[in-house]
Formats: sequence, C-alpha cells, structure tokens
Amino acid sequence: MHLLVGLGNPGSKYAAHRHNVGFMVIEHLAAGWGAEPFREKFQGQFARVRTEGEEVVLLKPQTFMNLSGQSVQKALAYFKLGLSELVVIHDELDLAFGVLKVKVGGGTAGHNGLKSILASCGGPDFVRVRVGIGRPRSGSTEHHVLSDFSREECPELADVLERASLAAADVVRLGAQPAMNRHNTTPAPEKPGP
Repeated sequence: MHLLVGLGNPGSKYAAHRHNVGFMVIEHLAAGWGAEPFREKFQGQFARVRTEGEEVVLLKPQTFMNLSGQSVQKALAYFKLGLSELVVIHDELDLAFGVLKVKVGGGTAGHNGLKSILASCGGPDFVRVRVGIGRPRSGSTEHHVLSDFSREECPELADVLERASLAAADVVRLGAQPAMNRHNTTPAPEKPGP
C-alpha cells in the first residue's frame, strides 16, 4: 500500500493556484484510476483505489499548506504505513514550469508543506514528485505561488498534470529509482529557427 499526498490549500479561492498543483495531480490520478469519491478524514479528503494489484490511498490535506504534516501523520498512522510508502506531490520553485523530478529524501527548499511533513512524520525519507512552477521574473515568491497559472502556462498544464501523474504511478508500480530513471529528464532546449 502507498499513501499519495498532493499538497495545496483548501477552498475554491485557491483551487487554480500554482501552490495547489499537488491537489490537481491527485485529482487527475483519482479520475484516471476511477477512484472512489473523496471522503473527509485525517483532516483531509481521501480516496482509496486499487491499481495493478496495489492499494493506494490518495490524500489532499485540508489543513492549509503550513500544517499539511498533521493530516499526513494521521493517515500514515491509521494505515500503519512508514515513510517508505509515502509519496508527496508538490510545487517546486527551483524547477522551471513543466520540469518534473522524482526525489527521495533531502531538504525542503523553504516549502512550508514539506517542512510540516518533516516535523510531523519524523524525517525526510519519503518520495517527492516535484512539479516545477519556476520562480517569478519579478514580484514576491509568495504572490507567485498564490496566483493562478499564467495564460502562457495554461495550455501546457494538462500535459504537466498527466506527466506528474505518470511519475507518481510509476513510483507505486516500479519503485522510486526506476521512476527517477524514467522521469528525471530535462527537456531539450528548443533549437533556433532557420
């Protein structure tokens, strides 16, 4: 069994924000896998699904980003899972929009949702699916993460969600290292025109 957690903030006000891309991926997975409807528990919304013989719990903490760990810790305890069965999907400022990386362990790079999970769940040794949102060209980082994807980004967002979903599914299906080998590629730079 695996617990897949998407990070975000609850409520329609935040639904389309870059900071909520983790929620978007979880919803994409739930739709693609035909998961049961989400229910309220663990200070979050969760759904269970079986895919390729593996039971998976999908979780969207409803505690607001800075307290995400409270929800994750409750779900891990209830299902008797360790950090090795936890996969966290989150926005990543240090990756350009459209770039994905699968990673095990490490720091938080200032991400408050990850900080909360480390504090509540006893360590960093879980898988992260990092979904690049890039840094703002101007203005504050906080405004950037708490704003909607741009008009230029929106046409590519469906592809980003699909690729992030495939990366998370491969962690469950194949394991972290094979998922890293398959998904940690940087897109080739565009060739200049003639």
